[in-house]
Amino acid sequence: MDTGFAKDLETRMVRYAQIDTESDEKSPTTPSTEKQYDLLRLLVDELNELGASDVTLTEYGAVLATIPATVAHEVPTVAFLAHVDTTAAYAGTGVKPIVHRNYDGSDIRLPNGDNVVLSPSQFPYLAEKVGDDIITASGDTLLGADDKAGVAIVMVMVRHLLSTPGLRHGPIRICFTPDEEIGRGVHPRLPEDLQAQFAYTLDGAELGEIVYETFSADKGTVTVQGVSAHPGQAKDVMVNALHLAAKIVDTLPHVTRTPEVTDGRQGFLHLYAMSGTAAAAEMHFAIRDFELDLLQQHGALLQSVCAAVQAGEPRARITCEITPQYRNMRYWLETDMRPVELAREACRQAGVEPFSRPTRGGTDGSRLTELGVPTPNLFTGMQNFHGPLEWVSVQDMEKATDMCVRIAQLWADA
Repeated sequence: MDTGFAKDLETRMVRYAQIDTESDEKSPTTPSTEKQYDLLRLLVDELNELGASDVTLTEYGAVLATIPATVAHEVPTVAFLAHVDTTAAYAGTGVKPIVHRNYDGSDIRLPNGDNVVLSPSQFPYLAEKVGDDIITASGDTLLGADDKAGVAIVMVMVRHLLSTPGLRHGPIRICFTPDEEIGRGVHPRLPEDLQAQFAYTLDGAELGEIVYETFSADKGTVTVQGVSAHPGQAKDVMVNALHLAAKIVDTLPHVTRTPEVTDGRQGFLHLYAMSGTAAAAEMHFAIRDFELDLLQQHGALLQSVCAAVQAGEPRARITCEITPQYRNMRYWLETDMRPVELAREACRQAGVEPFSRPTRGGTDGSRLTELGVPTPNLFTGMQNFHGPLEWVSVQDMEKATDMCVRIAQLWADA
């Protein structure tokens, strides 16, 4: 069915992708980068132009808005969210989106970068998209479909609901968050400000995917304080922090608990950043698992390795801090599956068979669910995110938009 959403989705995706919104884990501010406001303020303007109510840019960098109910009876307020920031894992400045129309099933060679090729032989999901319009970057940046595809989908849904007053739906809340990629998308005040009983994040991948189970996540921060000395007079004095950091990394398991050797329901300890000098070093670990007892075991292992290396060099000072980030949304959603079941029904009505599987990641919805707003995650079509081969199908985005409109209608009659 032609929903009429495709052109608007494509235009918005291309426009939003060109705005640099990379977040910065090291920044203490909220949002973590000033440039995220470039998109946040644009969304405020666009929501006002579309006629949304209560459009607000909060002091913590979230955009909030309301689509008033079109039914008189009491209906739960439902929110739709997407995040504006992109990861710092790959270049996000100077993004040049390319639309490959009516994809013919062959390799897509991107013009920039060193022989960057998007091939259906390597990525089978791409082979299923013959005839679709595929959006990529140019090969030397990410695209930012994570999560600007979600932003575009939510905005087109807003336009459709506001321009079609005959559609039955309850009160709808809209939210765009910063800093999701660094685990800070859900400000402590957001659940109260959102004023929703249920919500959905548009931050998923493959067509039909409806996620209600995510990783639980902790962050491990290891600091190593060595003993500094001039290398010419360092004998029996210097304690090289980099050597101790390397010993910690070498002692940790490399073939059983790292992302590159795990899949399915296996968790991991992921060293994703390391910096320092001979005097002091710092390491950052992503700690992930679906079950809390296993998550705790990963953190305990990291702490025990740090303690062992510390014991071997008492002149150094090694600390290991484990910080909770988010928890598996399944723990709460499995007690009330209504938002998941209605999403599945809406997906079927849109002509797509839904499926659910544990996602090896997290969303703003993980934290929102933990804080009392049940928030499953919905597909957008984005693929290969966080790298130069990122892409999204306009037609997948179109199906996601259709599903969201139907979700709003289904809640009115639930």
